[in-house]
Amino acid sequence: MPDHCHILLRGNTDESDVLQAVKSFKQKSGYRLSKNYPDIHWQKDFFDHILRSEKELSKHVYYILDNPIRKGITANWKAYQFKGSTMHNLNEL
Repeated sequence: MPDHCHILLRGNTDESDVLQAVKSFKQKSGYRLSKNYPDIHWQKDFFDHILRSEKELSKHVYYILDNPIRKGITANWKAYQFKGSTMHNLNEL
């Protein structure tokens, strides 16, 4: 999306710190943005949501994939180039 991003994260161990991962992502990408695109900035906060079931996960995956359709960017989420997953084969959806 041109004005925001959606990220689904899952820790691999009990010691995983998803909140710290998001903070680190924002810090490192924010630094890169400031050097290459000085007019683009992350907002201060972010919205997080804990998904407690596979059903909830599926619902949120489809919400994210349909976002560019709702914004009028594409007619089909499969045609949207800025999507991807390291956990799920999106071609199977």
